[in-house]
Amino acid sequence: MSEPTPYAAAPGGAPVAKWNVLSIISLVASIIFFHLVGIITGHIALSQIKKTGEQGKVLAIIGLVLGYLGILGVIIFTIAVVGFAALGTSSYTY
Repeated sequence: MSEPTPYAAAPGGAPVAKWNVLSIISLVASIIFFHLVGIITGHIALSQIKKTGEQGKVLAIIGLVLGYLGILGVIIFTIAVVGFAALGTSSYTY
């Protein structure tokens, strides 16, 4: 059984490097605020790239970084909103 090649034949006969689709999805999902999708597809893409030798490792890593930063931002924003809401509802005596 032969190993799958990461190159597809171009119409002119020259080999063209194949991109991992999940790495592209990871980057796009993280950019458009689907952070969890970006993280999951980024990890799957890195695993596939390691096995197949396809291109897209950098895209997957950027998708992962943006996804994790997005999740962190959502957590910090949620804590801030809850904190300000708690300050706003505290009872003041005048």
